[in-house]
Amino acid sequence: MRRRILGLATAVVTAAGAAGCGSSSADAGGSSASGSGKTTQVKVGIIPIIDVAPLYLGQKKGFFSSRGIDLKMESAQGGAAIIPGVVSGQFQFGFSNTTSLMIAQTKGVPVTSVANGSATTGNTTADVSGVAVKKDSAIKSAKDLAGKTVAVNTLQNIGDTTVRETVRKDGGDASKVKFVELAFDQMPAALDGGRVDAAWMGEPALTIAKSQGARVVTSPFAETDPKLTLATFFTSTQVAQKNPDLVKKFSEAMTESLTYASAHPDEARQILTTYTKIDGNVLKNLTLPSWPAAYDMASLEKLASLGEQDGLFDDKKPDLKALFQ
Repeated sequence: MRRRILGLATAVVTAAGAAGCGSSSADAGGSSASGSGKTTQVKVGIIPIIDVAPLYLGQKKGFFSSRGIDLKMESAQGGAAIIPGVVSGQFQFGFSNTTSLMIAQTKGVPVTSVANGSATTGNTTADVSGVAVKKDSAIKSAKDLAGKTVAVNTLQNIGDTTVRETVRKDGGDASKVKFVELAFDQMPAALDGGRVDAAWMGEPALTIAKSQGARVVTSPFAETDPKLTLATFFTSTQVAQKNPDLVKKFSEAMTESLTYASAHPDEARQILTTYTKIDGNVLKNLTLPSWPAAYDMASLEKLASLGEQDGLFDDKKPDLKALFQ
């Protein structure tokens, strides 16, 4: 399934219009009971990947229930489905990479980030994403990707933007990199079979590819900025305006969850077994992201500048202060 968010701009904006006709229960977070001390059911649109481990860990530790929030995670096929789902009221909150949120905002989609999600490890030799090549490939560093075919999971998004930046920083011609769209789980086989020259992979695909002999030539997130904020939890501006108390409680619970996950990486790794099908050996070896409690605004400004340079936002720049409150 193609998940290019630019190609789905019309659907997202349509969903934004539909949000104006949403029910009050959706705006309020789907309250299961009224009155003091009652819980509110909150639906969160997520992709079942390692980055959202703190959300599940926080649910297990009671950080949400102690604030009267009954969490219900609902898997979606990608950020392109989560964003309109949040705007239409299908979900009260969602998880998305930061470039997708910037693109959505510049398209007029009413979203606002409410809590941090994940960040790069900052380690250029062990990060949550990397560009891998076959063991015997002539590609030795980022600059060698010029003129080569590189797989990314979504075109015109955070993957190819950060890959281009690493090529530029290494002295290569970023305009000559040829990107093709491919799902992460298909990348190890595509690389091994020679269908692409390189593949920008996230975990666990990266660890799987390395177990098959692939080697990493660059880590775009860490190379772009050692504190790069990768993804956040967000809501619609309608929910933020109509139910600020719910947003405050969710944000507080999520921040506590991020802090706990950062301090207890073994528990965060173990929680992955409850919502993913990652193999035991892969689970043991994969790299976890960083889970800081707050955004790194300087890194978001850099990401926005790169997106502007790559033409992701047409003629309108994202308003980062409004988007990442």
